[in-house]
Amino acid sequence: MFTLPDSWVWDFWFADDGERHHLFFLYASRALHDPDARHHRASIGHAVSDDLVTWTRVEDALVRADPPAFDDLATWTGSVVRHPDGTWFLFYTGATLTSGGNVQRVGFATSSDLMTWHRAPQNPVLSADPRWYETLDDGQWHDEAFRDPWVLPDPDGDGWHMLLTARGRTGDAYERGVVGHAWSPDLRAWELRPPLTDTGQGFGQLEVTQVEVVDGTPVLLFSCLAGDRPAAQRGTTGGVWAAPAKSVLGPFDVGASYPLTDSRLYSGRLVRGRDGAWRFLAFHHDGGDGAFVGSISDPMGVRWDAGRLVVGP
Repeated sequence: MFTLPDSWVWDFWFADDGERHHLFFLYASRALHDPDARHHRASIGHAVSDDLVTWTRVEDALVRADPPAFDDLATWTGSVVRHPDGTWFLFYTGATLTSGGNVQRVGFATSSDLMTWHRAPQNPVLSADPRWYETLDDGQWHDEAFRDPWVLPDPDGDGWHMLLTARGRTGDAYERGVVGHAWSPDLRAWELRPPLTDTGQGFGQLEVTQVEVVDGTPVLLFSCLAGDRPAAQRGTTGGVWAAPAKSVLGPFDVGASYPLTDSRLYSGRLVRGRDGAWRFLAFHHDGGDGAFVGSISDPMGVRWDAGRLVVGP
């Protein structure tokens, strides 16, 4: 388990340099007292491990920028990929406060060694486009949800794709969650595209998306708490969800999603261990008393059972 005695730890993602696993994570000081306040104080920390179990913390990757900037409130969830030229790219969410509320956009930083990161001068590279995506002006949600970039190479070699936590512009406020989509030829210039899923699938937001092919079967992971679902479903569980996928770019059957965990675990990630087998980690969300915990689990095994991904030994 990865925990910090003086800080809450929550969303996270991985990179593998061939020798060590790198863990990038959001954290904020427990001196805030209110765990809900952590979102406006989040920085991106960094730790390394040989086995996904024992972690050594190293220097932080990113902290919020000086205002005015797209990330002058906080730096939120992202992903790391490596360009064929050897450059590492850390895509992340930048949050800023406007008179209308919290606005999220996407930027990136680069590194030659995964340790020292430099923001791109063209940041931000993506923001919500009202042609396809809800903005604060729609007045339907508490923020402009456009975050959690998950970047992957095109399976046919045609550039790179980004999946995003976003919201569409039609339907009930608690059913507008969609998988946003963007494409790039080189990881530096990005073209926003329509979402890969439709509204009306039972989720107000699909947080921290990830798509992988596990034992030959593609699957989409995302997280959503019960309070961000339609009223009729708020009494059900919330946590990490899996959705059937035809490929890493969809179609995704969000309406057929099923829970991998309850709300004790959130923002789950799949990662390959040194043995090549898939592992699942998530952060501890709800404690036994219902209070927020804020630490990252040890790795767990995954398997397919009757067409569903299962987390367990």
